[in-house]
Amino acid sequence: MSAQERLADALYGLGWSTVKKLPEPVAVRLGRTVADLAWKRRGKGVRRLEANYARVVPDASPERLAELSRAGMRSYLRYWMESFRLPAWSAARVRAGFAPKGLHHLTDGIASGRGVVLALPHMANWDLAGAWVTTELKTPFTTVAERLKPETLYDRFVAYREGLGMEVLPHTGGSAFGTLARRLREGGLVCLVAERDLSASGVEVDFFRDRTRMPAGPALLAQQTGALLLPVTLWYDDSPVMQGRVHPPIETPGSGTRAEKTSVMTQALADAFATGIADHPEDWHMLQRLWLADLEPRPSDGDPA
Repeated sequence: MSAQERLADALYGLGWSTVKKLPEPVAVRLGRTVADLAWKRRGKGVRRLEANYARVVPDASPERLAELSRAGMRSYLRYWMESFRLPAWSAARVRAGFAPKGLHHLTDGIASGRGVVLALPHMANWDLAGAWVTTELKTPFTTVAERLKPETLYDRFVAYREGLGMEVLPHTGGSAFGTLARRLREGGLVCLVAERDLSASGVEVDFFRDRTRMPAGPALLAQQTGALLLPVTLWYDDSPVMQGRVHPPIETPGSGTRAEKTSVMTQALADAFATGIADHPEDWHMLQRLWLADLEPRPSDGDPA
């Protein structure tokens, strides 16, 4: 394990052991302070976040982009402060912490017994949304986690999410898709963060007037199992309650090859994500390269990842 990996593991461990003990107002102030310090430093993550926002809001002035990136870092740190504290939240606090619109799409899908795939981008706090599903709807679900380094850090994330009531599968290893398909055929719920392709073999889509790749998994799972595919977008307002929307289901096309159907469905997913992100860009926590045109490092930009 490298020194950087040991430091990352130690910092996350400190967050889960210490931040969850803080009074909520103190944690909120701490998150905002850390966010503002990180924003002022303008490291590669902040610069990449600002560059991504420039695609979402193409007519924004430099001043507007700076405002957006500052708000984006505050939103991102709110996510982390909440996540560190979630294991200590009461069931009542979890239930009161999320107010989704369009919930009938999800509850009707669960009641139908056909299985449901929820697909969402990195917006606001997807862990809180998941905890709300297991607590308020009393519905367990299965998700997939990127295998982080060091292994001890990955184990921390798995334990954290399992503690919130989720079944967590590793992204690598090849068996996740089969397990997800079985859960859906049993009428279960699967939740996937799905706007960034980690396999480099995703589906090309138009996203904010340029091309990127998104995972094929949500569309393939819906096709192969007959499950309902529902996009979800999340955002914060000025209250302690996270907001969200369950969008109408994405239908499987009646004709075409599997690849053609997957392409159409993934594009529809991208369009739903874009609607939510355009409405609340500061709550989209994309501090990495996403668009195909940005994947080749450019020496002039300091190579923010």
